Amino acid sequence: MRTLYTFFRSSTSYRLRIALALKGLDWEPRFVSLPNMAHRTPDYMALNPQGLVPALVEDGKVFAQSLAVLEYLDEMHPEPPLLPGDASGRAYVRGLAQVIGCDLHPLNNVRVLKYLKARWQLSDDDASEWYRHWIAEGFRSFEATLKASGMSGSYCLGDTVTIADICLVPQVANARRFLCDLAAFPLSVAIADRAAALPAFEAAHPSLQADAF
Repeated sequence: MRTLYTFFRSSTSYRLRIALALKGLDWEPRFVSLPNMAHRTPDYMALNPQGLVPALVEDGKVFAQSLAVLEYLDEMHPEPPLLPGDASGRAYVRGLAQVIGCDLHPLNNVRVLKYLKARWQLSDDDASEWYRHWIAEGFRSFEATLKASGMSGSYCLGDTVTIADICLVPQVANARRFLCDLAAFPLSVAIADRAAALPAFEAAHPSLQADAF
């Protein structure tokens, strides 16, 4: 049995729940409360020295960083594939995934927002402005890449779900949670909504997790 250390509202945990569901892999949850700082306890830090969620334990090995774990799962459990078979297609979907995973999400992570408030005394309104600015910048880049490529269809790459969609859906959900205006990104939103309606994505939704509150 594989174990996923997860928090229901963590978009990176959400990504791995989607991937595990798409591949039909059984897993046992270990809930790590971020508000309670459970990810910084000695026991969890011994498991995952990065002190972040998610962490996946499989065959006695610990894997962290969601983008890396997505590719690990795809290599170890190749059906259905989350990356296309050709090098250019893989570069395209990896690039889209990294717009979210490397450019957009890190700037809006809860720990960043907390630091801005604590160190620079940003008000809640100022922190929200920061969040919405970087959401808009990230989705502008994502939307422009989709349009320029001409490779999207029902999903980011034609009609096949890839890691790009797995990263997109949680980020759209987070943006909506923070009341961000996504009207300028209709293609990205339409793709996210179609993917989110798939059974594997629905099963991974934060509201359906046992630790949701």
